[in-house]
Amino acid sequence: MTDRSRFDRRDVLQLTGAGLLTFSLAGCTASEAGSGEESVPRGASSDDDADDNGNGNGDSDDADESENGDGEEDVELVDEEPDYDGWFDDVDNYDGTLDFTGEDTVEVVVGAGDDGLLYDPAAIEIDAGTTVVFEWTGNGGDHNVAASDDSFESELVGDEGHTFEHTFDDEGTYTYLCTPHEALGMKGAVNVL
Repeated sequence: MTDRSRFDRRDVLQLTGAGLLTFSLAGCTASEAGSGEESVPRGASSDDDADDNGNGNGDSDDADESENGDGEEDVELVDEEPDYDGWFDDVDNYDGTLDFTGEDTVEVVVGAGDDGLLYDPAAIEIDAGTTVVFEWTGNGGDHNVAASDDSFESELVGDEGHTFEHTFDDEGTYTYLCTPHEALGMKGAVNVL
């Protein structure tokens, strides 16, 4: 009979390997719920190399910035929120109006969200003369962009990459919707200064 009170090299390697495996898997299964961090909003992808709060800027202390619909730049919320008179009451991704003043062109994603039934961002503020490009994801079925005051309307389309452009020349608040999905909360707004 052999004395097993001492570990040989094989035993040490097995125990070390098992410990490392357990340690590495613990990080994979940990939930971020309750961490105080927001998930990446509006269908934007997360940057695994940054320590961020979902706003894409890597700064976890600045709560009034967010990623725009195309995930390229950080945009602040407007200082004074327009009165949308309940327009966004049933819109899941409305967190305030993003300030795109000073931009010539702004992109809004059509068919955003897990179910493809959102505009992203939901509300933007721009200068008069700015062109808004609505770009379809191909998710959620056929969509359109129709102004609630009938001042503009795109065709009903479901193709990924399809675009519709509208230049907002006059000041005011323009609300718009997807005709077949309005009841599901697919609505947005453009506030023009």
